[in-house]
Amino acid sequence: MRSKIHLLAALLPLVLAACASPQYNYVPTSTEISLPEVGSTTTVGVGDTMLRQGKYVERDAIQVPQSITVGGLGSYTLAPGYYVKVGEDKTSEFFLPEQTPEGGRVTSGALTDPFEAIQVMKNDNIICGVSIYGGKVCDSNQPFTRTKRPSLEADGFQQTLIYSGKVGTKINIGYREFSNSYARPAFNNDVEYDLSESQIIGYKGSELEILDATNRNITFKLIRNFNTP
Repeated sequence: MRSKIHLLAALLPLVLAACASPQYNYVPTSTEISLPEVGSTTTVGVGDTMLRQGKYVERDAIQVPQSITVGGLGSYTLAPGYYVKVGEDKTSEFFLPEQTPEGGRVTSGALTDPFEAIQVMKNDNIICGVSIYGGKVCDSNQPFTRTKRPSLEADGFQQTLIYSGKVGTKINIGYREFSNSYARPAFNNDVEYDLSESQIIGYKGSELEILDATNRNITFKLIRNFNTP
């Protein structure tokens, strides 16, 4: 009986080492994109983006390169993958597994309360698993890196034109739409233009003057981007 009591006493500090209150106050960063500048002359190669316009939304994240376990018997195991930021307080940030195939996942130990969030200290290399009851276990010797990830929930949207080469007097341009960095195949299109008819081409509001085109690269002057006033 005494040995069981001692074992339980040894486990409690792992599960209830400290308390934390996960925060959910994080707002992803939004960046407006319009490239190149209207009126500028640009040269790109086959397969490269000629113009891009829209909004890109990304959020802070951590990447766990290999499976790590935080705590002892009362522990959380983090699978390799990305964990995106959901909130912060004065001293720490809180993360959850990203809901993509590249996202990580958290497994609770048999003696651990259900998982709620990952806590990372701002000024120390300390990572913690936080339970739904506020208890947490931490470790300072586990590998992870800070990074940025496209925000799946936000309204990031981009339109692009891509140079696909030249045959005779005709050039091929690919139109692509992206929700953040994720392609929207249903909205993609490939268009052919005959430069013997006009050096000015356009698609979905964009206009470009083609100055030179080969099967290796294209030089153009941007007259209008997709949503240029």
